[in-house]
Amino acid sequence: MTTEQNETQRTRTYSWEDQTIGAKVGATLSGIEYLKGMMDGLYPAPAIANTLDMRLESVEEGKAIFSIVPQEFHYNPIGAVHGGVFCTMLDSALACAIHSTLPIGTGYTTLELKVNFIRPLTIKTGKVLAIGTLVHPGRSVATAEGRIVDEQGKLYAHATTTCMLFPSK
Repeated sequence: MTTEQNETQRTRTYSWEDQTIGAKVGATLSGIEYLKGMMDGLYPAPAIANTLDMRLESVEEGKAIFSIVPQEFHYNPIGAVHGGVFCTMLDSALACAIHSTLPIGTGYTTLELKVNFIRPLTIKTGKVLAIGTLVHPGRSVATAEGRIVDEQGKLYAHATTTCMLFPSK
């Protein structure tokens, strides 16, 4: 490694909690109870949230908001936030908007996520919000839509999702 490469090297350290704790507790609560408990620090945040430094800002029935302040570790090789970060934020917000409406014992998984990128995110953008809103609360399939916006409301991406529901027996 050259001296120049060594001077540009970055280090980032973070931790996360045992993910089986949340999975066990989550099965005993309604979606809104579980998500609010997570926000209040009663249950561990998903490890991916710590990996991306993403926060669940608010949740209400049918709506969830996540935030990120773009950092260099979010960047792709061309100097902007990687599209996968956009997708993870939107998948989280849209799926949690659906999750917030689910009764005790109902699970779900993303079947489809469609994302439209409007403009790049960079460190200069500042804090952005991924806002997910329920569109259709079906019995076996639910849909949601969402947007990534900055604090002034400027649009960076929008998306739709379809989630398969696994109702309790």
